[in-house]
Amino acid sequence: MAASGNLEAVPDMLGRNRLREKHNDHDDGFWSRHPRLRIAPGVFIGGVIGTAVRAALSEMQSSDWVWPWVTFCINMVGAMLLGFLLEYLARTGDDVGIRQSFRLFVGTGIIGGFTTYGTFILETDTRFMDAHMLAGLSYGVTSILLGLVFAACGVMLAERCASRSNRKAGEGR
Repeated sequence: MAASGNLEAVPDMLGRNRLREKHNDHDDGFWSRHPRLRIAPGVFIGGVIGTAVRAALSEMQSSDWVWPWVTFCINMVGAMLLGFLLEYLARTGDDVGIRQSFRLFVGTGIIGGFTTYGTFILETDTRFMDAHMLAGLSYGVTSILLGLVFAACGVMLAERCASRSNRKAGEGR
């Protein structure tokens, strides 16, 4: 973690102050001018991992199925994992240093590569084109609504885990 002199409080989307590393004003090289690029390889590698897992699971999909179960399950699991990850990290510390790199590697990289909005849209459209209107409509609506439910379940689970973790940390003082 960066030294406390290298941190500044910045409001997040909810108005809560979060610590982040200060930008270095003097020019000491490419990486200091473009600090966010340091995380790009981790996001890329995470994306490769998530995409490979999704591709392997997608091989189980049968073209006979009216409902694309594999993509549906992948997206529900991904929504829950992402809800859990982001809520847990938000409740247990500031988004700086290794925590930020971990969030981007796992959340943006692995989970982002694992889930697939593009395939969801393609499969919904294919149902409509193949005259399975009800299947296309129900798949589209159900995926979005249950995706929100699964994400909310991930958030609630993270709240419980984070409060336990914070209680244990408080007991150890």
